[in-house]
Amino acid sequence: MVDEKDREDRVEPALADPAAEHGPWLEAAYREHAGMVLQTAYRVTGRIDDAEDVLQTVFTRLAARAVRPEFTTGCGAYLRRAASNAALDIVQSRYARSGVSLEASGSAWQRDPAPEPESRHLGRELEEQLRRALAELSRRSAEIFVLRYFEGLDNTAIASCLGTSPGTVAVTLHRAKARLREALEPYLGGLQ
Repeated sequence: MVDEKDREDRVEPALADPAAEHGPWLEAAYREHAGMVLQTAYRVTGRIDDAEDVLQTVFTRLAARAVRPEFTTGCGAYLRRAASNAALDIVQSRYARSGVSLEASGSAWQRDPAPEPESRHLGRELEEQLRRALAELSRRSAEIFVLRYFEGLDNTAIASCLGTSPGTVAVTLHRAKARLREALEPYLGGLQ
């Protein structure tokens, strides 16, 4: 018969709780950056429940890592990028599951002048179409677009965060905006 003390002594380090190893730095990162992660996710997904899922996912993944990641661009930049990627995963899966094309989803949308409540509805519809169009971009293009226009980072900051050049960021943004403009043309009408 094996007593409980012997059983505890035989626990292998690989099976130990990885979150226990992270201790103070993970808790400090959460306290300092959870709000930013939640805001980033909300800007991308447009839904608070999805943003909360992203927050949990980002920090659960960090806690599950065997070793602390190297934050070469800083903890905040790392977490902002992780949040935008996890949020893009949700947006892309949402539209992949729906099976409705961007063109088909907007056929009933009217561009006539409307009273205030309807204008707000059309604004929400346009936001939803933007999210749908973002989901159709490549991961890298969508990530750069989100960091620039949802998070307000400049090209140099994005380049530093992604380990690329500001020129590459500028070209990627230009191409992403062109694709989004094309996808949203039916909804923008003369606003361009």
